[in-house]
Amino acid sequence: MIQTIDALNASRETAKKQLEACDCRILVCSGTGCIATGSEKIYNRFLEITKDAPGVVLDFSSCGGHDHDTNLGIKKTGCQGICELGPLVRIQKGKDVIQYTKVQLDDCEEIFTTSVLGDGVVERLLYSQNGKSYKAPEEIPFIAKQTRIVLENCGKFDAGSLDEYLASGGFGALQKAMTEMTPDQIIDEIDKSGLRGRGGGGFPAGRKWKQVAAQKETTRYVVCNGDEGDPGAFMDGSVMEGDPFRLIEGMMIAAYAVKAQHGYIYVRAEYPNSVKRLRSAIAELESRGLLGDDILGTGFNFHLHINRGAGAFVCGEGSALTASIEGNRGMPRVKPPRTVEQGLWAKPTVLNNVETYANVPKIVLEGADWFRSIGTENSPGCKTFSLTGSIQNTGLIEVPMGTTLREIIFDIGGGLKNGAKFKAVQIGGPSGGCLTEEHLDVPLDFDSVKKYGAIVGSGGLVVMDENTCMVEVARFFMGFTQRESCGKCGPCRIGTKRMLEILEKIVAGKGTMEDLEKLEETAVFVKERSLCGLGKSAPLPVLSTIKNFREEYIEHIQEHKCRAHVCKAMQNYVIDPDKCKGCGKCARNCPVSAISGEKKAPHTIDTAKCIKCGTCKDNCPFAAIEVR
Repeated sequence: MIQTIDALNASRETAKKQLEACDCRILVCSGTGCIATGSEKIYNRFLEITKDAPGVVLDFSSCGGHDHDTNLGIKKTGCQGICELGPLVRIQKGKDVIQYTKVQLDDCEEIFTTSVLGDGVVERLLYSQNGKSYKAPEEIPFIAKQTRIVLENCGKFDAGSLDEYLASGGFGALQKAMTEMTPDQIIDEIDKSGLRGRGGGGFPAGRKWKQVAAQKETTRYVVCNGDEGDPGAFMDGSVMEGDPFRLIEGMMIAAYAVKAQHGYIYVRAEYPNSVKRLRSAIAELESRGLLGDDILGTGFNFHLHINRGAGAFVCGEGSALTASIEGNRGMPRVKPPRTVEQGLWAKPTVLNNVETYANVPKIVLEGADWFRSIGTENSPGCKTFSLTGSIQNTGLIEVPMGTTLREIIFDIGGGLKNGAKFKAVQIGGPSGGCLTEEHLDVPLDFDSVKKYGAIVGSGGLVVMDENTCMVEVARFFMGFTQRESCGKCGPCRIGTKRMLEILEKIVAGKGTMEDLEKLEETAVFVKERSLCGLGKSAPLPVLSTIKNFREEYIEHIQEHKCRAHVCKAMQNYVIDPDKCKGCGKCARNCPVSAISGEKKAPHTIDTAKCIKCGTCKDNCPFAAIEVR
């Protein structure tokens, strides 16, 4: 049990010694991406290999205590970042770390023999870029060019171990807050740091905490928004499953500062791994006395609960989220009163997202000035982003606020796949907008991005190349927001439906210039008249694509042409007579008999019959069929 400050210090020192006594650690990435590619099997395979290995002592909980043997730890870590190259495995011997990528079951024994028992390296499994291989994680350009605050522990420690979190300095911030600072001083430090909410709105966290602390009502709540419903976004999920104790410590500091006794973490049900690790972390903290009543003998009581959302995008909005926790339908309400005045069960509530709380411990330890030394003046600190789409290195990154798109896409992301030309990046998910080549050097912070019709949002970055149809992109995101509209207000409920209908008409080749005008007018109306922030931002993908790629809309309407050959209604399948060998395979597989020709002679496609299913192209052994 850890019931006093002295006991916490003693536990931390013991955990450090156990960690230092470990001769070698096999760190298997157990983020959702690597689990999907088989990391659980990799983990189990290492357990099998080491179980009967001579001279190796394997302790599942900690290392140490065997001077004559190799003390080995096999651990499941959080996301190691380079999701494209999973399953990921790190071999750590003291300060020497090897990063292996795309590890398969057959590779485990070789890794064990070469890098665990020996001091060698399996070269073919190292990260490689432009013909150069990189051994240590910090040497890899994808990681080396990042600044990790929230993600500093992810990939380095056992994600589910309280002892390993303590060994990394865990709960030192809570200890400092409770023994060296008053609640008001904590709030002032967060306020001075300039920490802004990382969930999308960018509202100053310290100001929010001050408003809650100033309320006359003494029953208060601390709530964490872990809903993260944006397509392509997985930052908060990675923190919850990769460093759950950091999130909890941040929430505990917030609760101590505003004098709240209960906290709730709202996690979407599609994050089972996050829910599992949070539940395990809470249970361990409670069993060891770091959660519950009279924490560390200070008289501070705090109880933490988990609520699983059913996957409604609108529950990422604060008032809809609190309504869902209460057991009601998740729908936004008119403001004021705001959440800080009447939030959960109509009580003053601090509501921040995962990344915001995860920044708090480091700010308390290092101070506001340290935090302000990173990022920009109005957007201090770092921001996590999920980097996906047509890019060489997809994954989870953290960079200082103000980092440009060019640095993220080309320096960290390694550029676009297959040498394709950059076209745009969708930032902020379905509530965000598109930034183009002319915006590559725009600093990514809350204020700069807004000038160009986009938002940082929660941090999803979807990179698109020249083969992307921007009209279809707008249709895709509008389809998402229309389905996810809660329907409470007419502008969002009806407006998103009308916009989707117009976009579907345009991609089907039936649009008119009047439709384009109507689409733009409706988007502006929805943006200005919707009840909640999600409704107001729903039209941003439409408005930004019209602004930056208006010529593509006009081509769809006037020329019935999709330059990216994505919109099915505008595709024409053509057989290149110079490549066609007359094998007849395309004709035999065509479901509507639209292809004809003599044997061993070039065939042709009757465009009037063609249903554009693509079967002919998929079956042609000579790549003679093109889409024009």
